Amino acid sequence: MSQLNPFEEEIFTLTDEDGNESRFELLASHEQSGVTYVALGPLDESENNEYVILRLDYDAENDEEVLVTIDDDDEFDAIADIFDDMFFNDPPENQ
Repeated sequence: MSQLNPFEEEIFTLTDEDGNESRFELLASHEQSGVTYVALGPLDESENNEYVILRLDYDAENDEEVLVTIDDDDEFDAIADIFDDMFFNDPPENQ
């Protein structure tokens, strides 16, 4: 199930490998085969077509949900196609 998130504002602070923090807003989420993926758009950037895709995983050691990068190229490409369709394809016109 795919969801665009136009009404609920959720802000995430992500930290990169160098310890730099950036703020992102939840653009959409998508669940596939029991796995939830999120598309996050940077708050500090003016470029509207850029977004980050992450997977929601469970960290049993800390008993919390965490966002992680998608290392598998095939998995990433499949999910990126879904989000690209959501964001960039025009809806069908009413006839």
